[in-house]
Amino acid sequence: MLKDNGAARAAIANKHHPGERLVPTHCSYCGMQCGMNLRVNTSTNTIIGVEPRYDWPVTLGKMCPKGVTAYQQTNHGDRLMTPLIRDDRSLRGTKEGFRPATWEEAYDLIVRNFQSLRSSYGPDALSVFSGVSMTNEKCYLTGKFARVGLQTRYIDYNGRFCMSSAAAGFMRTFGIDRGSTLPWTDLNETDCLFIAGSNTAECHPTSMFRIWEVQNRGGYLIVVDPRETPIARRADVHLDLRPGTDLALANCMVNLLLAGGYADEAFIQAHTNGIEELAETVKAFTPEYTSEITGVAPEKLIRAAELYGKAPNAVVMFARGIEQQHKGSDNVSAYTNMCLVTGKIGRPKSGVATFTGQGNGQGGREHGQKADALPGYRKIANPKHVEEVSRVWGIRPEEMPLPGVSAYEMFELMTNKTIRSLYLLCSNPAVSAPNLNEVRAALMSLDFMVCSDIYLSESAEFADVVLPSTTWSEDEGTVTNLEGRIIKINKAQEPVGESKPDWLMQIELAERLGRGDYFRHLTSARAINDEFRLASKGGYADYFGATWEKIDRQQGVFWPCKDEQDPGTPHMFLDKTFYHPDGKAKLCALPYRPPAEEPCEQYPLRLTTGRVVYHYLSGNQTRRIPFLHAMCPEPFVEVHPETAEKYGIAHEELVRLHTRRGEARFKVKLTEAIRPDTVFVPYHFGHDDSVNLLTIAALDPMSRMPEFKACAAQIEKVAAVSPSASAQTGGFR
Repeated sequence: MLKDNGAARAAIANKHHPGERLVPTHCSYCGMQCGMNLRVNTSTNTIIGVEPRYDWPVTLGKMCPKGVTAYQQTNHGDRLMTPLIRDDRSLRGTKEGFRPATWEEAYDLIVRNFQSLRSSYGPDALSVFSGVSMTNEKCYLTGKFARVGLQTRYIDYNGRFCMSSAAAGFMRTFGIDRGSTLPWTDLNETDCLFIAGSNTAECHPTSMFRIWEVQNRGGYLIVVDPRETPIARRADVHLDLRPGTDLALANCMVNLLLAGGYADEAFIQAHTNGIEELAETVKAFTPEYTSEITGVAPEKLIRAAELYGKAPNAVVMFARGIEQQHKGSDNVSAYTNMCLVTGKIGRPKSGVATFTGQGNGQGGREHGQKADALPGYRKIANPKHVEEVSRVWGIRPEEMPLPGVSAYEMFELMTNKTIRSLYLLCSNPAVSAPNLNEVRAALMSLDFMVCSDIYLSESAEFADVVLPSTTWSEDEGTVTNLEGRIIKINKAQEPVGESKPDWLMQIELAERLGRGDYFRHLTSARAINDEFRLASKGGYADYFGATWEKIDRQQGVFWPCKDEQDPGTPHMFLDKTFYHPDGKAKLCALPYRPPAEEPCEQYPLRLTTGRVVYHYLSGNQTRRIPFLHAMCPEPFVEVHPETAEKYGIAHEELVRLHTRRGEARFKVKLTEAIRPDTVFVPYHFGHDDSVNLLTIAALDPMSRMPEFKACAAQIEKVAAVSPSASAQTGGFR
């Protein structure tokens, strides 16, 4: 059993810091949402440090390098202190040409341009691109601001590049999208963890103590990854597949589970549909045939299925490695088939869970930022859903804009001038989007662009107006962690300079746009919370009963939570009832599709991308923190020694990596922890150091997720030239 850290918890609780107060809250970065206390100097009322929260049940005092230094964002010297206006449009795409402005001047310019473009081209000439490193309240209000304040159909968010495939796969399989069917506190009690496409030890390090505990208790760990990551090195079985071949591997697992007698026939018949078609589809995926596709040895595939099949309880877990593909939704449903055919779901210690990349990746997709979605995970295409939300918003159903398009498709509409203006907040697509040359060209083509951020990001460099927003520690609200647990972010200090929370900017802009009647009653984050809970009531993601008081009292509330008496839902499907009309889950028969680009003579290698422990998303925050920057100051390309020998490349030598979309230069990191046919580059770096100059925008037909994890590439030695470090150059607002 895990130690409860009782002595350490008591020591922290009794610790006295003269001249300080402790503000309990959560980290601003990934979906773990580790508990922390921000240390605030009582004389200056500024944040000066951080301590772990040993009372937080999810992480029990654990923090990673990013969390330990997260507080340094707030009073950083790079913070935007006033609005900025660029008068010379020829300087777009650079840091030059900005001048300080008053809020009134900035608002006047924004409103004048929005109204002019709307008058000339209609409301759909305007667009909003947002992020899910914001509170639920801000995510909710952003969706309302786009559809009621600007009256545009074009809004989408950076979760399209992160969690959209998990969402689509879960909706198809279960009829509902919650990233985990069980609380994280169950993980260390299970008997087998099957983890696909997650570099867990670097991307979600504070979950590792639970994963090690499974093995310490005699359980098993299976890891699916092209790289021998730290967690893969400790795995009982490492399935080292070629990037982009997960669907074949998942089909093989299901085939072996069915053929090996590990199926729960009673569960399948009573609680699922589609077993006959699934069994027929996976029959071809023998270990030998699957090995030809994936490169994984047949005996490893057999052993993995045996360990998972025999385990009394097991959890299938995955992350962006399987989701950021042009068949990511299929991958999610295919791996979830493993739970369903064995009946290992809808009970404690068994189920399916995702490692959420962004802090509010769950809540941020549920309440209206998605192109086709409304609060409570309702759909714009459903007239009943539109009527329910319109009633809360005080508009007529016919006033609700139609569904828009996905994130990358919005950039395509900017290029052809369907979209002429962008309001960007809490996102940095000039680094994080695929096929960046095209995305940056789209930003350059805009008639007018507004960016709200805490720093001057690479994307803000394309803006005409930049608005200074607050960090997560200067505001309050709720977020939903990777378990589906709604938690509370608490304000620790007043906003620096003239910065404002994004929700306040939107309310003030709505007033100036003549839409203030729909917004001016929302005078605080608490008031927004009251309205958004009401707007979610009755939806799939029902937050109505998750009051701030209940969240504090229970240390979080799992949705759905339907009323004041409802404690929430830590375990999904305990009654074995799923959210499709017949109450059954769907077993999905999914034929294999290869990556959109396979290696060829011109581009013989497979390029994949991911994270390192010291950085977060586009790096807009973490590259500014001295310790984090020092530990990883520039990107690199991982190359296997056999590959390096073939190309005459040495460790730390500069190489040119190129694909059909572009090229970039990186220093080589020789490692045997990667397949010889694959190269890996982290994606946290901007400008010419961004690997997304190379990635492909092949989109999943369901989720519209681009294929970040697999494309064809070539590598070649470059004459000795010093690569530019990325010291210049979203966390919660």
